[in-house]
Amino acid sequence: MIIWIASYPKSGNTYLRSFLASYYFSDDGKFNFDQLLKIHQFPNMKFSKLKSTNKEEASKNWIFNQNFFFKNLDLNLVKTHNCLYPFKSNEFTTTNITRGAIYIVRDPRNVITSLTHHYDLTYEEAYSHMVDENSSLLETSHELDHSNFTYLNSWSNHYKSWKNNKKFKTLFIKYEDLEKDKENVFEKIIMFINNLNGKDTNLNEKKFLNSIKSTNFSNLKNKELNEGFDEKVSSKKTGKVINFFNLGFNNRWQKLLPSDIKEKLNKEFRKELKELNYFDE
Repeated sequence: MIIWIASYPKSGNTYLRSFLASYYFSDDGKFNFDQLLKIHQFPNMKFSKLKSTNKEEASKNWIFNQNFFFKNLDLNLVKTHNCLYPFKSNEFTTTNITRGAIYIVRDPRNVITSLTHHYDLTYEEAYSHMVDENSSLLETSHELDHSNFTYLNSWSNHYKSWKNNKKFKTLFIKYEDLEKDKENVFEKIIMFINNLNGKDTNLNEKKFLNSIKSTNFSNLKNKELNEGFDEKVSSKKTGKVINFFNLGFNNRWQKLLPSDIKEKLNKEFRKELKELNYFDE
């Protein structure tokens, strides 16, 4: 069974996974990057039993692959950036394989600044991706296998697809609360996971505090600089390696965002910004 760690890209998924990996997959709560290998990503070439020659075929195989690779394991924390709305009438997952989900939402005006850095995009390019209902992540492998296809949809629909889901329990976390109220939010997440798994809900206090300390953003950034990090990418424009951990909580759209892009985002996502108490003229 799967517990999804879901988010739109650049919304804090890796930060949350680092904490969870250190808490659940270490003896003492001390984090290292190898622990992230315990939290798999889906869709993924590694978890595809069947080759997919196009996006629609890849989406048809989503549930089959989940059942094949994850159904019989106990604690399956699985990262995804996939939208929960169907793609070409193909559902992403079912209650037969999904036990629940944690969804991380982040102010889209900070998301866009992270997208421009991570994918080496202009603000206009990043904005176009965020409002495009056909937007996706797709990395083809040998022989043009599309099994890595991740359906994003727009930022708004991505958020609403998980927010409005009634099929399984979903815990919603605001990225900003991981800065303001870290201990309480992380404890809520641990209790949510333990309850879904029917496990003892007692918190290992020492391990918990070690996990928080060892996965603070500055530690993650320093570990990447000193040890490297497999999830960092290279610019498709220049070939230059782009560090994964960039600004973290210091990413403040008020200081970084061009006024025209801010106005576009405020208008496009006005309803969601108000709903999430993000709106700031």
